Amino acid sequence: MEDSKEDKEEGKKLVHAKTTYDMQRIRLERLMQNPDKPIIIPERPKERSMPEAPDFVRNVMGSSAGAGSGEFHVYRHLRRKEYARQRAITEKARREQMDDDYQKKLDDNKKKSEEKTAKKRAKRMKKKANLKNKKTKPDNGKESEKSDSDSGSEPENSASDKDEQKDKE
Repeated sequence: MEDSKEDKEEGKKLVHAKTTYDMQRIRLERLMQNPDKPIIIPERPKERSMPEAPDFVRNVMGSSAGAGSGEFHVYRHLRRKEYARQRAITEKARREQMDDDYQKKLDDNKKKSEEKTAKKRAKRMKKKANLKNKKTKPDNGKESEKSDSDSGSEPENSASDKDEQKDKE
């Protein structure tokens, strides 16, 4: 019986993770020890609702003369609340602007890639059509070359021949 206790203790040995990889491996091993155990996945935190602007504030003198000793604290509290509300509004507007910019950038990138793809597709199709035409033209091309040579016109590569002659000189 003592042997089985020692085996259990060996299995429960504490292993310290030296790297994040080891930590993740240990967590996965622990999860896989009991695959029937349900896993709780936390929900995303909900966005806080924005506090509404105060409708009417009574008897607030602020920090000016004539205010009682407790009025300043009321004023300060309301001021902080309003500043926090204004900050939340600007932060929300900034976040929405960033989201809009990101979506616009994604749309632009998608449009550019589609245009690039369409251009390359057109080029491939053109190249394919040219190859197809070349394969069908050799029979027709021989007849046209014979008619060209019979008419006595100069061959098309005469310009390259002239360049070669200039290089020789």
